[in-house]
Amino acid sequence: MDWELLATLREDWTPVSKPVRVGWLAFYGIFLLYALTNKTGYLFIDYVFLPIHEGGHLLFGYFGHTLMVAGGTILQLGVPVLLALYFVVQRQLTGAAFCAFFFFENFLNVATYMADSRRMELQYVTVGDPDLAEHDWATLFTQIGVLGYDTKIAAAVRLIGWLGMIAVVVWLGWRTKVPTRPAGPRSLRSYPRV
Repeated sequence: MDWELLATLREDWTPVSKPVRVGWLAFYGIFLLYALTNKTGYLFIDYVFLPIHEGGHLLFGYFGHTLMVAGGTILQLGVPVLLALYFVVQRQLTGAAFCAFFFFENFLNVATYMADSRRMELQYVTVGDPDLAEHDWATLFTQIGVLGYDTKIAAAVRLIGWLGMIAVVVWLGWRTKVPTRPAGPRSLRSYPRV
């Protein structure tokens, strides 16, 4: 075990100024409102993660068919998690929060894909021959025998995404709040008598 890494995690986070705090909290508030009111199932940030998702199929394709199919989602979720861990080790609060927030935002996109497993109405993006493309979650859910529950599983995944994003914003707000001034020395009257 790397004791130096554990010692690093005990260090304080890099301070965040009040304007930066307000700016980030406003950004997340606006993004949450945008995500809440968007009815298309896709948010603009999903286009950033689309190539990462597709790259996951290529990367995990070396480990067999099932991992190749799951690899898109594994990499789509893995990249923001690994980046968040990097920023945690660096003690960069806003970077860790940003990556953690978009890790959970990806759950909304994954849930949309999951909910489409039986209908298969979504437009697909694929690398390679489009005639060989398959629906990731239809394949995975069929393999484990839960295809009939696609929308229920998707609803749970979507809920986890929303709760996670909100938790990250609350955590960021709490960690960056202006520290309260320590109380002055206690008066003689406040000390217990001996």
